[in-house]
Amino acid sequence: MTADNTRLQVLWDRLLAVVEEQGQILVRAAFSPIVRECGDISAGIFDAEGRMLAQAVTGTPGHVNTMAMAVKSLRARFPAQHMRPGDIYMTNDPWIASGHLNDFLLMMPIIHAGRLVGFTSCTSHLVDLGGQGMGPEGSDIQDEGLLIPPCRLVAAGKVNDLLLDIVKANSREPIANEGDIYALIACCEAGAARVCRTMDEFGLTDFRELSRYIVETSRRGTLDIIAELPKGTWNSAMTVDGYDRPLTLRAALTIAEDHVLVDFAGTDPCAAKGINVPLNYATAYTVFALRCIIGPDIPNNDGSLEPFQVTGPPGCILNARPPSPVAMRHTLGQMTPDLVFGCLAQALPDLVPAEGASCMYDLPLRHAPEAAARGDVQFALELVFNGGTGARPTRDGLSATAFPSGVWGSQVETTESVAPVLFHRRELRRDSGGPGRMRGGLGQRIEVSPALNQDMILFLSVERVRNPARGRSEGLAGAPGRIRVGEEGPDLAGKGEVRIRPGERLIFETPGGGGFGAPDQRPPAMLESDVQAGFVSPGAARLVYGRSP
Repeated sequence: MTADNTRLQVLWDRLLAVVEEQGQILVRAAFSPIVRECGDISAGIFDAEGRMLAQAVTGTPGHVNTMAMAVKSLRARFPAQHMRPGDIYMTNDPWIASGHLNDFLLMMPIIHAGRLVGFTSCTSHLVDLGGQGMGPEGSDIQDEGLLIPPCRLVAAGKVNDLLLDIVKANSREPIANEGDIYALIACCEAGAARVCRTMDEFGLTDFRELSRYIVETSRRGTLDIIAELPKGTWNSAMTVDGYDRPLTLRAALTIAEDHVLVDFAGTDPCAAKGINVPLNYATAYTVFALRCIIGPDIPNNDGSLEPFQVTGPPGCILNARPPSPVAMRHTLGQMTPDLVFGCLAQALPDLVPAEGASCMYDLPLRHAPEAAARGDVQFALELVFNGGTGARPTRDGLSATAFPSGVWGSQVETTESVAPVLFHRRELRRDSGGPGRMRGGLGQRIEVSPALNQDMILFLSVERVRNPARGRSEGLAGAPGRIRVGEEGPDLAGKGEVRIRPGERLIFETPGGGGFGAPDQRPPAMLESDVQAGFVSPGAARLVYGRSP
């Protein structure tokens, strides 16, 4: 490595440190638990052309990879010559930002010595934007809340108070939304200030040389890996629960000499309710899955993302077009990694895990409609929990782990401190991991009830209730998800509105991951350890694995 390249590598590392600081500022300053406790964010630094150079590790693929595309869109929409120091632009348009109205994306030009040298950007989830809210019941995007087209949120350091008042007036949690927007502003400002300080320290007047080094190094490394992969096209299909009927997702994966293409042709059309997925969000998780297998050690930026392409017929459920309802787009969007892994497992069978729970169990709760008239406490809360990941070729799956979303599970104590809900139980779910030579990760069981003498409403949109995670290479499926009110209550469908009354318990069990390899090949010591730890029951050890513990 030459002296010049060493200097550029040091600068690259500095940018990576800056974006991590941005992410931590956003998490610590946020009001909403889903941001502060669960890390449902992204933060990044971009060059003057809008190409992503660095992203914070803290964050979700759905935010990070959509942000990488969104900044280019905003950069093209707002002329650079009109940008001033202290300006910040904002939108929550699902087809530009992160796929649904609750995710706000901000972009701030970095002005150094009077010149535009780059951008800083970030995304986070706001808990409530009016309308039907975080649930699948809307019939179009207007049902789902307030859509803000690309606009200037801050002009030369002055916040647009009217715009902020509009956001607050259209929310059941106006204070939390205002606090979260200011946290996003602080994240952008911190990133811009750190970049300018770095430029002063290193005597830089622009980022062009550094940008070229980052993008070209990452692109070249990714292309070198793609060149070594087997070439061809592989197909995969997956049946998912859907809203009121099963749906089929299809993918064709083509590995060429200089790119990888995923095509969703043959996927079922959009649903009538809000589980549809804009292509930018489906692309974000599809590319994330590809990069988990192809060049995972190469930093995520414009260069390493460029060789991966995703397409799908307009109007299919993975390429929903406006004004389709998309509030719960993560329900199916987060299933795309398993869909892609189904293709990759044929090309690279020794590298790809079994299917996992995948779709996070996102549980939006809020007060009942009659709460205001009765003087009850009004609140809006979004709980997040995860199931088990699929077993890997040489290792067990991970239990109660956020893959692919990266959104950490809601914390019991924090949740109880901000909303009138009470947790009774949270524990791993025995026998939920798919049996195999390598066992799938376990799901979890959680019981929650109203803490006050008033009803609460759950807006349910989860997957893997009817179609559990499939095993691979003779591994067996993981346990499906299960939701009910009360131990003896009937099992609920994975989508819809549920009322929980005082004294009732909402019981939800998240799915387990699929197993890898035949169960009778599991090493005896590992099975014995599973039984002792309570992961596998003695009965399952005998009946499924064929051994007495």
